[in-house]
Amino acid sequence: MARMIFVERDGTRREVDAKIGLSVLEIAHEHDIDLEGACEGSLACATCHVVVDPAWADRLKEATEDEEDMLDLAFGLEQTSRLGCQIVMTEELDGLVVYLPKGN
Repeated sequence: MARMIFVERDGTRREVDAKIGLSVLEIAHEHDIDLEGACEGSLACATCHVVVDPAWADRLKEATEDEEDMLDLAFGLEQTSRLGCQIVMTEELDGLVVYLPKGN
């Protein structure tokens, strides 16, 4: 079991248990964090857009071309924006920090 931190839209930091092998989207849903994921993680929308803390961005696998295409639809895109459904928790990501964008 790893840990991760969600920084909510109002700045509240929520540290949660993060099961290895689950996506950030699945972890958010397990802990009632307001991350939509309308397509249920099928890479068909951008409603699970998160902004990865810059200290963690280089530790993630590269975004695929499909993910990049979906991110183009996200509101408030930033340099470290990713889709939560495409970030899978690993032991190396223990402590990962992601921010929920102000709007979606």
